[in-house]
Amino acid sequence: MSTCIFLAGASGAIGRRLAPLLLRNGWRLIGSTRTPEKAAELKQAGVEPVVVDVFDADALRNHLYEIRPEVVIHQLTDLPYALESSKMTAALARNARLRDVGTRNLVAAAVHAGARRLIAQSISFIYGEGPKPHRETDPLLPVTDPVYGETVQGVLSLERQVTEAPLEGLVLRYGLIYGPGTGFDAPIAPGSVHVDAAARAAELAVTRGERGIYNVTESDGATSSGKAIKTFGWDSAWRPGIAIQDVRNPA
Repeated sequence: MSTCIFLAGASGAIGRRLAPLLLRNGWRLIGSTRTPEKAAELKQAGVEPVVVDVFDADALRNHLYEIRPEVVIHQLTDLPYALESSKMTAALARNARLRDVGTRNLVAAAVHAGARRLIAQSISFIYGEGPKPHRETDPLLPVTDPVYGETVQGVLSLERQVTEAPLEGLVLRYGLIYGPGTGFDAPIAPGSVHVDAAARAAELAVTRGERGIYNVTESDGATSSGKAIKTFGWDSAWRPGIAIQDVRNPA
């Protein structure tokens, strides 16, 4: 029987690029979304859909226990398309809650279901002041930061929960995402990463690497991804040329 993978956020920007990569490896892929409409799209693409909200801890726990995945991939975010500035203040608060409470529910469900490995999306663009390129051991911005303090708290909570869980917990600190489905055609800041390369890192992490945190960004002097390159054999220039149809409002 092939490995079963549960992809939380399968209809999101990275999830849509990641799903075909996992399917081509022959794994059984079950993906979550919050809407029946996107569930239909996932099914058409070969993903077994599950409609569930990560904040519904009981439903999530029951679904994963029934599925019994070996690997759980956390690609859940709640951000506006193209990071629309007028919506970002509210979105940052929602996203911080998702990283804290949503991750707690997903980790608990994964452990209860007997999952062996958990791979979670984090971010690499909240490092504090200091020499560049930033490495995984560098400090993040303080939680008192007037703009990103709440985001930092959410990130710290997610990363702690994943790496301290009683399974193989890997955190991928993605740079700012650009490419199909993101609203950005080119890098928007130092330390960015193409959505396909970001998906590739998660695919590789299914079978490679050990518990810990990994930067996943382009090598432009802002952030070092040497650990991911050495551990996963990851390449920021990698592109697959396959994907589920892109949408503007990923779940």
